[in-house]
Amino acid sequence: MPMQPSPSTSTAPPQLRELRSTALACLLEPDPATKVAMVAAMAAAQLSLDAQAPLVPTGAVPGRPERPELVPPRLVGRRSMITPEGRAMLVHALAHIEFNAMNLALDALWRFPDLPFEYYTDWLRVAKEEATHFAMLQAHLQVLGHTYGDFPGHDSLWEMVDKTRGDVLARMALVPRTLEARGLDAIPPLRAKLAQAGDMAAAAILDIILRDEVGHVEIGNRWYGYLCDQRGLELRATYAELALRYEAPTLRGPFNLEARRRAGFSELELSDLPA
Repeated sequence: MPMQPSPSTSTAPPQLRELRSTALACLLEPDPATKVAMVAAMAAAQLSLDAQAPLVPTGAVPGRPERPELVPPRLVGRRSMITPEGRAMLVHALAHIEFNAMNLALDALWRFPDLPFEYYTDWLRVAKEEATHFAMLQAHLQVLGHTYGDFPGHDSLWEMVDKTRGDVLARMALVPRTLEARGLDAIPPLRAKLAQAGDMAAAAILDIILRDEVGHVEIGNRWYGYLCDQRGLELRATYAELALRYEAPTLRGPFNLEARRRAGFSELELSDLPA
């Protein structure tokens, strides 16, 4: 189902004429600032949609800058929030998460064909919001005297994106409604630490991210439920099987139950969370 073209579509560059191929071009872009600008242009344009087109990447997926250096999570390092460098390290870690989240939304947009029109518009919205989050955190990082790439990062989020590249059901189950849902739990205590350290600008950015992430997890929940219905699968049993098969991380509390409810988790699903 095509989106309605705007009057300017005919003069747009070739990569801004079809949504999925444009998302792939954005994903392949290694420079963070250019990627953010490309995502903004894609979201502002009114593009056609070819949900059946077979697309093949022409470069490394995802496109990344040379820095930050990617290391195991235990080697990322942490410093006290009472030091400017410690706060900068935390803001950098958050920016790295949002950069990867932007990439995962772009991957969800281009990789999976033959889904309803609304699936693609949902993930376009996620890509735009994640790009905005990254840009806000990068700007604040510069206020703190650093830039994205100054500290190492880990690749745990993208590793699950890559594992689930062959099945959109597994992707929806284990990325937005598992890994991104962990952000709903993690953001409030991080916000409290930043506020206690006096960094109210960073705390305000986290308020925006938490608000938007509820919607992103809800999108994952909604499409996971749709796909389970389409395949005649029971939602909770299928999730347990996928988590085991793809070696999803074990969930640990405390959980932000109120945010998870707003993101579409049922009371039965919340009761499955470990005590």
